[in-house]
Amino acid sequence: MTKKNNSIDDLLASIIKGIEDVKGLDIDILDLRGIDNRVCDYFVICNGTSNTQVNAIVNSVQKGVSKELKDKPWHVEGTDNGEWVLMDYVSIVVHVFQKHIREYYNIESLWGDAKITSLENKF
Repeated sequence: MTKKNNSIDDLLASIIKGIEDVKGLDIDILDLRGIDNRVCDYFVICNGTSNTQVNAIVNSVQKGVSKELKDKPWHVEGTDNGEWVLMDYVSIVVHVFQKHIREYYNIESLWGDAKITSLENKF
């Protein structure tokens, strides 16, 4: 399923590009590598403005990663309602929210020890 010669940096860049290609908003990268008992190396968190955009972001990420790196997520869930979709690439977990759901769960605060990098919206 996963080609081992792809670097985590390449995967991260491809995920970010997929989000930005369909105007995903408020991208945060949580570096979890310094945390004991972490579930992965990075969380990438972003939001869309509707369930349609959330699913468009997910599709864009999947297509971009597949095309560029010949990789696909180990698991995807939440596409049925499009409020919070989780894409598990094992070393990177992508969370795509609608804004009000992201604010409600505020998962960034659950990982307070993580180094957070916020990317500026490009549009």
